Amino acid sequence: MNGIVVRNIRRADAVIIESLGRLGVATVHEAQGRTGLMQPYMRPLWHGARIAGSAVTALCHPGDNWMIHVAVEVLGRGDVLVVACSSESTDGAFGELLATSLMARGAEGVVLDMGCRDAHEITAMQFPLWSRAISAKGTVKATLGSVNVPVVCAGVQVDPGDVVVADDDGVAIVRRIDAETVSKAGEEREKKEAVSRVRLEKGELGLDIYGMRSALDDKGLKYVDGPLD
Repeated sequence: MNGIVVRNIRRADAVIIESLGRLGVATVHEAQGRTGLMQPYMRPLWHGARIAGSAVTALCHPGDNWMIHVAVEVLGRGDVLVVACSSESTDGAFGELLATSLMARGAEGVVLDMGCRDAHEITAMQFPLWSRAISAKGTVKATLGSVNVPVVCAGVQVDPGDVVVADDDGVAIVRRIDAETVSKAGEEREKKEAVSRVRLEKGELGLDIYGMRSALDDKGLKYVDGPLD
């Protein structure tokens, strides 16, 4: 789908987005049944970056960042620009000047399945960015893609308005229509983990806390006292 820009999209409730961001990628991934996690090559440019926001999608082509510039116009405050590419590319499609533009528009950050450049400058700006690679190789502006259409980014389908959660653990996508359910499930998971943490701190074993012993017995695990030699 090329040559389309959708100006208006539906977004999840801001309170739900904030909750998912607080929970973080690892908890959100588990809370929605271990789904929605982008490939692990999507890494934050600087340690400690952490965002949550509504996805504005851009579909680009290898060696071309034209649609990123187009997407900046329709970004809203608190949105996350999710850039997919029609074919694998590590060219430096995003740099300091685009980061400056997105910061002025109030964007939360960028998830880029291409390469970024100007790493030192973007890090100094503390602009949150997750990318496939870092590369000084520049791009052109020659081929139409689309903005705010469904894309596949780093192995995950992203629809405009889906919730993007990103931190040092990677990037997770929550479908907009599932956001509230996932948020509640994540909060319940946190409560259970808090109880388990207290028990672990007291020296209890995960084998007992999580009831693993009977399952291990069923699988045939045997304990042997003494050395085997």
